[in-house]
Amino acid sequence: MGKILKADLHTHSTASDGLNTPTENIILAKKAGLFALGITDHDSIAGIDEAIKAGLEQKVEAIPGIEMSTVDKGQDVHMLGYFLNYQDKEFIRTLTELTRVRERRNEMMIERLNEIGIPITIQEVTAKLRREGAHVGRPHIAEVLIDKGIIKTMEEAFDLYLGREGKAYVNPPRILPEESIEIIKQAGGVPILAHPGVYDDDELVVRLIKNGLAGIEAFHPDHNQAGEKKYFDMANRYGIIATAGSDFHGSRGEEIFHALIGTKTVNMTIVEEIRDLAGKS
Repeated sequence: MGKILKADLHTHSTASDGLNTPTENIILAKKAGLFALGITDHDSIAGIDEAIKAGLEQKVEAIPGIEMSTVDKGQDVHMLGYFLNYQDKEFIRTLTELTRVRERRNEMMIERLNEIGIPITIQEVTAKLRREGAHVGRPHIAEVLIDKGIIKTMEEAFDLYLGREGKAYVNPPRILPEESIEIIKQAGGVPILAHPGVYDDDELVVRLIKNGLAGIEAFHPDHNQAGEKKYFDMANRYGIIATAGSDFHGSRGEEIFHALIGTKTVNMTIVEEIRDLAGKS
């Protein structure tokens, strides 16, 4: 019996709010015994070329991807896209527009923190970027809060200030998840809904499936066992793909956010299903 080939389809690097370079993530994937790794930075494709080069050296396939930021009914909804033509000019133009909204959101969160008595500046936050062309995300703001001793962990930063119920949470208008599905398809990619259990809105999941969603990330560190089974069964019921990913952002001391590379994986047969769908929309 041959070796089962595995892939982790959801990781972040210094091209967005991850702590490791794309190369370092590929090396970690190699050490974890993976055959492929999804490169899915937030609204950014800046790390893909480096990852592909490192993948060729390490014999780990770097799957070109993205995690797009959208909003539905005031809630963040993240859409993963795989095997897209990430050098497409129209796609890059769209990402530039999304980045402007992301930058305004960061400014609004910092303003809110200042209003509740926490002194923090955008300059302190941008100093946490580890790569030219990378985008600021909430984890960068959290790092500054940790440095200042306001909180101790990334989880605490999101629970108290930056997450959906946090004191500094804001969410300016962005594109709808349906729009991100179309954008990804127009770029030849395959749209997969990230961590559906986080949204606590299965009607949203079904609505997106009916609007062209190709799959859902059933297996994710933020899902419990019952949640993983529910979304795996939902994917099978609607005839779409069930994927898995660690959502790795790196390690800060002993704190890993969300989980180590290789924690949640799929067989390469799933990757081939996704690859076969690319460019067919």
